Amino acid sequence: MATEYGAINLSQGFPDFRIDDQLIALVHRFMKEGHNQYAPMPGVPALRQTLADVLEKTYGRPFNPETEITITAGATQALFSAIAAVVQPGDEVIVFDPSYDSYNPAIRLNGGIPVHIPLQYPSFTINWDEVEHHLSPRTRLIMINTPHNPSGAVLKPHDLQQLERLVLTHNLLVLSDEVYERIIFDGLRHESVLHYPALARHSIAVFSFGKTFHATGWKTGYAVAAPNLTNEIRKIHQFITFSVNTPIQMALAEYLKEPGHYLNLGHFYEQKRNYFVNGLKGSSWQPLPCHGSYFQTLSYAAFSNLNDQLMAEELTKKHKVAAIPVSVFYQNRTDNRLLRFCFAKDEQTLDKALRILKKF
Repeated sequence: MATEYGAINLSQGFPDFRIDDQLIALVHRFMKEGHNQYAPMPGVPALRQTLADVLEKTYGRPFNPETEITITAGATQALFSAIAAVVQPGDEVIVFDPSYDSYNPAIRLNGGIPVHIPLQYPSFTINWDEVEHHLSPRTRLIMINTPHNPSGAVLKPHDLQQLERLVLTHNLLVLSDEVYERIIFDGLRHESVLHYPALARHSIAVFSFGKTFHATGWKTGYAVAAPNLTNEIRKIHQFITFSVNTPIQMALAEYLKEPGHYLNLGHFYEQKRNYFVNGLKGSSWQPLPCHGSYFQTLSYAAFSNLNDQLMAEELTKKHKVAAIPVSVFYQNRTDNRLLRFCFAKDEQTLDKALRILKKF
């Protein structure tokens, strides 16, 4: 629709600025050097070793590149492989809404039963008493996402502590979608399951190079899990993609050796968030708190009673700015009159959109 109506596209979650020329040059170099055939099924050893080093520096404990890290064709494939590995027909999987749209279908395709629990609006926080109430003898897996798409909310230490308590008490597993791990703001720490050793033994953490290095079209990610879980994930992974793009893996292994290539990402996107939100001052849009990811949710309740689907369509067709209605991330299509905007754009793009949005 954005293309059809010539609208500024702040809907889809991808940047419109260049990938670092150095990273592109590395991919070209490894192609020219002949790294163009199948990679090993778990991933190129050099990349898994570099990731083990990065993970140890980040989370303060060692990770085994041979038995705990698997390179995947993007985070979505990692999520699907993890679900297929651990969910059996009839197993229940807890999902927090609003949620990324691949979760529910992946669970159902593998015979699982999604149990959707709404996050508390407007903070998009988890009510852990409600989670415990929904646990049953069939509960197998809890899925979390932090920083959160679409809201930009982040889990706090007490959330991970509550999660750990439930997981250890009821012998559950966790699938943690952490693709925006480096895009976190306001001095907060990314609360990964990997920070908590007891919880990590029951968890699969999923990450995305596409989000970190502005290269979503490369579809390269990875999963980190204890050896027993990694072994099961790889049994699925080998029959979905078998292996992942070799020269890109080689390039990432080299590029990740420089911490400056990823440690400043939070500051980079925090500036963009601030630029976008500050640019809306004086308008009737109401920004909700965003502490991570590259999405900003805006309430339009102050000036329209349209449902969010119709509001998104009107904004695209009539005003030429495309956004996503947040109700589509809810299984029951809860409508809080919110739209999600992607601010992973250059300032020229944001300026064009802001000139339109400020008229409301």
